[in-house]
Amino acid sequence: MSLEYWYDNDAPSVALLAAVRRFRSADEEMRRRLGADMRMNGTDLAALRHVIAAERAGHPLTARELAEQLRISTAATAKLITRLTGSGHMARNRHPEDRRAVLLVATERSHRELVARAGPMHEAMFEVARSVPAEAREAVIGFLDAMTALFEEDAHQNRPPGNSD
Repeated sequence: MSLEYWYDNDAPSVALLAAVRRFRSADEEMRRRLGADMRMNGTDLAALRHVIAAERAGHPLTARELAEQLRISTAATAKLITRLTGSGHMARNRHPEDRRAVLLVATERSHRELVARAGPMHEAMFEVARSVPAEAREAVIGFLDAMTALFEEDAHQNRPPGNSD
């Protein structure tokens, strides 16, 4: 029985929540190590992840969109972009339709480093995901989506006065 919770009337549920905590802790540590390997802080690494995901989706990000996704100020985003362009991990490209706008793209160096450093972990993660019995996957996805919705709802409801969407 885990003593991480102040209630213990439902041992299987407590065990499930304890497993979620262990996963989150291990995920945070894995991302910290990846960032350290690439000589980046967590926010820089998250920025790079968002930029690459947006590129793959066919919608490269502007600085403002990146700031919104990272939930940081535009000033902090400007400093982050300067760091990542200076380190050769990110580039600024002119928007093809709006010449005043700048789009952020990951450099080939970033792609190579991520494949080299994170590729083996991602493959191992896929193997673990593939090992989940097909009949259990829907329940696992439903559980994780419900936890996500709960956290997002809580974040919205507990917003300090004066803040809005």
